Amino acid sequence: MLESAWTGLTLVVQWPAIGYLFLGILIGLYFGAVPGLSGLVGLAIMLPFTFEMDPASAFAFLLGMFAVTTTSDTIASVLLGIPGTASSQATVLDGHPMAVRGEAARAFGAAFTVSAIGGVIGAIFLGLSIPLVRPLVLSFASPEFFLLGVLGLTLVGSLSGGSIVKGLIVATLGLMLSMVGYAEMGSIARYHFGVNYVLEGLPLIPLVLGLFAVPELLELAVRGDAISKVPKEQTRSSLMDGVRDARRHWWLVLRCSAIGIYVGMLPGIGGSIVDWVAYGHVVQSSKDKSMFGKGDVRGVIAPEAANNAMKGGALIPTIAFGIPGSAPMAILLGAFAIQGLTPGPAMLTTQLHITFSLVWTLAIANIIGAGLLMVWANQLAKLTFIKGHLIIPAVVLFVFMGAWMNGNQLGDLLTLMAFGVLGFVMKESGLPRPPLILGIILGPIMENALFITNQAYDLIDWMLRPACLVIVSLIVGTIAYSLWGGYRRSLKARLTPVDKMKTYDWRWSLPVVLVILAWSIYAVWQAFAWPFDAAMFPIAVGVPAIVLSLLGVVEDGRCRVRARADGYVANHDVRGAILFLSSLFFLIGATVVLGQLLALPLFIFLYLVFWGRCSWSFALIYAAGGGLFLYLMFDLLVHVVWYPSLLFG
Repeated sequence: MLESAWTGLTLVVQWPAIGYLFLGILIGLYFGAVPGLSGLVGLAIMLPFTFEMDPASAFAFLLGMFAVTTTSDTIASVLLGIPGTASSQATVLDGHPMAVRGEAARAFGAAFTVSAIGGVIGAIFLGLSIPLVRPLVLSFASPEFFLLGVLGLTLVGSLSGGSIVKGLIVATLGLMLSMVGYAEMGSIARYHFGVNYVLEGLPLIPLVLGLFAVPELLELAVRGDAISKVPKEQTRSSLMDGVRDARRHWWLVLRCSAIGIYVGMLPGIGGSIVDWVAYGHVVQSSKDKSMFGKGDVRGVIAPEAANNAMKGGALIPTIAFGIPGSAPMAILLGAFAIQGLTPGPAMLTTQLHITFSLVWTLAIANIIGAGLLMVWANQLAKLTFIKGHLIIPAVVLFVFMGAWMNGNQLGDLLTLMAFGVLGFVMKESGLPRPPLILGIILGPIMENALFITNQAYDLIDWMLRPACLVIVSLIVGTIAYSLWGGYRRSLKARLTPVDKMKTYDWRWSLPVVLVILAWSIYAVWQAFAWPFDAAMFPIAVGVPAIVLSLLGVVEDGRCRVRARADGYVANHDVRGAILFLSSLFFLIGATVVLGQLLALPLFIFLYLVFWGRCSWSFALIYAAGGGLFLYLMFDLLVHVVWYPSLLFG
């Protein structure tokens, strides 16, 4: 084995593999940092380039690119409050508040340090444990996958907001939105209202960008100042503060890395919930919870250590059994086929040196990627002190192109804006947005698992499986703990003025909850007309959604009474929000008429002149640079299919 490990290292560090590794790392840093792009998109785009490569070079290129996306995705999560990838959603909760507080450099220092550590731990575990993990992986069947999805939704619903009821309401909404389109079983078209665009389901990338990016851009535009609300001269945090935080919380880093490895080994589900499981662990295991969600560095350390370690775990079932641990791993299986390799026993015997080359690639890429970002971190942190109007046009360009690249359809841009409006309303009302995304991601996985479980097991039999009992106890414990925390907060709230608390604005929350209630009733009513296979999951989700929504109405009623008693009136710049959203709808209209290559530079120019109050010459240079980047990056390199404009085709 030692000889195979040495041979694997030699394969990685020799030319041309080492050159492809560095190239992959640079590309991966870019794909992780830009919202809408991800390791999955990067693997899909780069896979065809590996046909003429030898196996070591091909995997160094692909895995080096994929390994660092969950390191650089921290940039958007911290600076903009936008998840760079699905695995950095939990990082937003504390990372962005740190940036608003002027501590972006500290957040970067902690995140990049633990990302490197977590990635290396994941690689080491991959190298040591492949022959030993078969019983562990195979112990999870469809009942465990279904309950694991419930656990993930419970964790995110109870931890991403101040009310577990509201969090679970939004989680059930996400599950119901995941049912739009053809059913997982039975080929019944559900909740599509005659719109063919959604028959294959709601597109995830435009949805995520709309829900997170648009509200944050809107707030930055309306405020008109920098991301940080604290002047630069009043900020004392530094990159090394974050490194020291990581060293001080070394035991947390190790625990969350272990969580990432184990969750990554669970085929098909790990990348969706790994950051939330780690975040839930750090919240529940901490004595002082007062700063979580407000800029606690532990809320950055936990998910970032876990989501990098997860990749080593995800490679285990991929290599050992040919079972992809995540969607990107399914693409990596395509690379195995291209190179004439078959996952399974051969990768642990005659091809063991190739397996170890993957281990070395994963470890080296994580160290180099984190090191490069540490060098750039202080410069990145300075972006938080730049006037927001100078950042917004560039981010809008990436957001719109990220949404467009999902399917090259106008519906992608309309989905972006629809969920942008929803995200704005949810943010103003205080409803948590992460549970919605997780529900949409986990919905198909949970429905498929529930169907198989119903076909293969009796209810009593699968509920009494040892792993199921453990997961159910975790679910019950999470809910009980959150309810107890909510009770303690309510006791404290009686002595606290409402304007000093993190409360929900019932004027925004109540209409949303009522809409969810109406949708839940409609969903259940519709489901009774379908075959059992297609109706089982909508009913299983819709009934709890109705109960939770009714509880949410009661909660908003209490909040309304208290707000009136205290004379509290929340401030919302609705006029500014409408103007900014209108400008984005104008961009879509300009896209239809002119196409993206002209519409996006035009938007940049008009925004800078009329909203940012910049000079015409500066706006013209900025817009020209944006147009040139569009052409070089998306036309020449990515070969995107542009929208056929009415004027120019």
